[in-house]
Amino acid sequence: MAQTLPSVPARPVLIRGAIVVDGTGGPSRIADVRVAGGRIQQVGQLTPSPRDSVVEARGLVLAPGFIDTHSHHDRGLGTERTALAAVSQGITTIVVGQDGWSNFPLADWFAQMEQRPAAVNVASYVGHGRLRAAILGDDFKRQATPAEVRHMAALLDGEMAAGALGLSSGLEYDPGIYSATDELVALARVAARHGGRYISHVRSEDRHFWAAIDELITIGRRAGLPVQLSHAKLAMRSVWGRADSLIGILDRARASGVRVTLDIYPYTYWQSTLTVLFPERNFTDTAAARFALTEVTTPDSAILGDFELDTTLAGKSIAEISALRHTDPAVTLMDLIAEAAKPKPGGGSYDESVVAVSMVQPDIDRLWRWPFANVCSDGALQGAHPRGFGAFPRFFRMAVRERHLLSLEEAVRRMTSLAAANVGITNRGRIAPGMFADLVLLDTASLADRATPKEPHLTATGARAVWVNGLLVYNGAATGAFPGHVIRRR
Repeated sequence: MAQTLPSVPARPVLIRGAIVVDGTGGPSRIADVRVAGGRIQQVGQLTPSPRDSVVEARGLVLAPGFIDTHSHHDRGLGTERTALAAVSQGITTIVVGQDGWSNFPLADWFAQMEQRPAAVNVASYVGHGRLRAAILGDDFKRQATPAEVRHMAALLDGEMAAGALGLSSGLEYDPGIYSATDELVALARVAARHGGRYISHVRSEDRHFWAAIDELITIGRRAGLPVQLSHAKLAMRSVWGRADSLIGILDRARASGVRVTLDIYPYTYWQSTLTVLFPERNFTDTAAARFALTEVTTPDSAILGDFELDTTLAGKSIAEISALRHTDPAVTLMDLIAEAAKPKPGGGSYDESVVAVSMVQPDIDRLWRWPFANVCSDGALQGAHPRGFGAFPRFFRMAVRERHLLSLEEAVRRMTSLAAANVGITNRGRIAPGMFADLVLLDTASLADRATPKEPHLTATGARAVWVNGLLVYNGAATGAFPGHVIRRR
C-alpha cells in the first residue's frame, strides 16, 4: 500500500542541469530549477545549498506539468487518489465537469477534494446537463420554459460563485440534446458575468457538424465569453479532409472578436454511448442504423467498451456480435441499445459504451498545427479507451518525434501554457519564479504511449518524475503523495 506523504516537501528541491522547456514556446535552455513551498523559487545557474534535495537531470527535459483540459479522471478519484492513469503520462491538473455533467453542488465536491486531496490538481466546469436534470427532472425531452431557464441560471450562478471555470455542455447527449440555442446563450451569459467560459461537446460531430460549429460560435458571440470546442473531430466520411475548412471558420470567428479555441486528443477513434450514433433519437430506424455503420463508423471498427447487461460482449465489435447472434449489424446495433435501455431493478438503465473509429489522421495532424489547439485526453482512470493512460505521450510521439509537425517547445506549449490559457487557469503551465511547481521530467527519446484498445491501462514510458505543487507524485510508480489543489476560477 502506498504511504501517505506530507503535502509540502520538508526540504527545497533543486533540479540540476535539465533541458528546461518553460511552456511559453520559447527556446529550451540548460538550467537549474529550485522548488520550495510548493512553488518555483529560482530558475538559472544555481548553487546547491546543504538543505536542497538534489535531482540530477542532465540530458532530460524539464517541462511544466501537463494540463488536461477535458478529463474524466475524476470518476473514482476519491478512492484511486494516486490518479496513476494521469500522473504516469505527466498530467498534473485535470479539468473535469465535461460534456454537460458535473459534480453537484461543486462547493461540496471541492470541500471533499480539499479534505482528501488526490495526487493531481482538479478544476471543474458546471454541467449544463446537470442543471437541466435538476430543474426538468425526467421531463427533459423538450425545450425549457423561460421560468425553467431562470431557475437553471440561479443554480449556475451559485456554482460559478463556488469557483467553477464556466459552463460545459454535451449536446449529443440527454438531456442537453433537447435544449435550444437561446437556453445555452442565457446560461452562458451567467458564466460570462463571473468571468467564466463555455466549453462544448457540440451538437454534432458528424451529420450536422457545420451547424454545430456555427452554434458554438454564435453562443460565444451572443454571450460575450471565450468558447472552447471539446475534443475536436471531423467524425464522418463526408467531412473527412475538411480540417482546413474548420480552421478557416474558427479563424474568421476569432477575427470577428469571438475567442474560440479547441482541444483535441491524438486518436482516430472515440469512446461514447451507442445512442450518440442516433442524433434524432430514432433508435428503431434501420436506415439510421445503417447510415451510422457506413458513414460514421463500421461494424468492424465499433467495439463495445462495456455492456453491463452482458459483460461477455465487452471487447467485441458490432460485427462479431452480429455474427454471434446471426443478425444484420444494423439490427444488432438497435437491439443492443434497446437491451441497455431496459429498466434495471431498483431504477436506472444499464451501462454501455462503444469505442469506434470515425476520424482520419490527416485531419488530426492539421488541427494539431492550429496555434489555438491544445491537447486533452477525454480519458478516465479505468476507461476502455487507451486515451486515459496514453494521450499526452502519444501526442508527443506522433506530433514531434515521428511526424515532425511541431517543435519540442511548441508541443510542450500545447500541453501547458496554452491549455491553461484556454480554460482560464493562472499560475500554472509555465516554469518561472512564483509559479506553482507542477513539473514533469521527461526522457523525450522514450516518451510514448503503450495503452491500446485491448490493453487500455498500460502506463506510458518516458515520464521519469512528476511533481505536483512541489511534491513528487510519480517516479516510475505512484509515490503515495496527495498534494493536489482545488483550482477555482479567479
